[in-house]
Amino acid sequence: MKKIMKQDQDVTKQHNKQMILDIIKKQRPISRAEIAKITRMSATSIGRFVSELCEEGLIRETELTSSGVGRKAIMLDIEPGAIYTIGVDMAKKRISFGIMDFSEAIIAQHRMDHKTQDSTPEETAELICNEMEGMLKQTGIPLEKVVGIGIGMPGVINYERGIVQLSTTLEWKDVAFASLIEKRLQIKTVIDNDLKVKILSEYLYGSAKGSNKTALIGIGTGIGSALIINGEVFRGGSNSAGELGHTTLDPNGNLCECGKRGCLQTYIDENSLIMEARRVKDVSDVRQVFAAARNEERWAKEIVSRTALYLGITINNIVCMYNPDTVIVSGDLVENYREIIDLVEEHSDQVIWEPFKGKFRVIPSELKGEAIVMGAGALAMQHFAPLAGTWAEES
Repeated sequence: MKKIMKQDQDVTKQHNKQMILDIIKKQRPISRAEIAKITRMSATSIGRFVSELCEEGLIRETELTSSGVGRKAIMLDIEPGAIYTIGVDMAKKRISFGIMDFSEAIIAQHRMDHKTQDSTPEETAELICNEMEGMLKQTGIPLEKVVGIGIGMPGVINYERGIVQLSTTLEWKDVAFASLIEKRLQIKTVIDNDLKVKILSEYLYGSAKGSNKTALIGIGTGIGSALIINGEVFRGGSNSAGELGHTTLDPNGNLCECGKRGCLQTYIDENSLIMEARRVKDVSDVRQVFAAARNEERWAKEIVSRTALYLGITINNIVCMYNPDTVIVSGDLVENYREIIDLVEEHSDQVIWEPFKGKFRVIPSELKGEAIVMGAGALAMQHFAPLAGTWAEES
């Protein structure tokens, strides 16, 4: 019985210590007295936990003092260089990296061209590890200060086991990718679907900040979505929730790479836009379609308008299923042709079910190309930072 009581006390202490660290992270700089007010804990308990966190190098006293009447109080802040994580964004033709410090700021970034389909997973893992080591050497950050690596990638990911179950974009199946990184660098690694990583970053740092329920639609070489509810990413039974691209619009429609006909992505992803455009003009890049639309070329404007209509239908389906307060539209399509948001809103009058009209907002991604790197770094921070046992629940 004593042993159980001791364990309960240890869990409570750990929880309280995490809560104080989390408050300092979110409201820094902050005084001990302000923490006591928020937590309703005694000054003695606050002092003890703060001392431990200072000794562990996670927080520090600043030169700032509280303003107002009465005795001046020394303010507390995070020690940004206490620990680091690395966020990685793996796409079809490039890999992006970012080093995140303990204050959750990206302090160094790097991007490289790499066609994953031309390499084995082992070769890609080796390349990623070499690039990360080079970044750390360049910034002077010791390897032992990196507590975790987060990687966002397209496909169906077994998030708990670190396995890429299927990624048609990368042409991988049943690849234990997290362990390949861990074995090489001896740093804990977590992998996840890129849009789930992206919506986490939008919730923490971008467009979805303050939202209770946000849906994100990603449009690129494929179509996907993600949902975050009160800070928790909705994963579904096998972390596959959000595979919008393979919902059926027309069972007799265009043939999809998955073998079915009429999948949504065959109507609005980049490849479908290029194929449609080639019926009229020789184009090799979707940006040429956007440029032609801006140049008032009728064929291009019709393609973009049709895409906006299908996107409006997609938003209606998501809103009917999940009733979010915010829908974020992201990806190259939006980042290179922001006018499409206005077109989507025009079409929404036709396709959004009446009870939901005016009950949610449609906005572009705020973080753009940095979102996955930031989200992957934050994911690693949630999992592997000190006191991370309660981190994901509290943040």
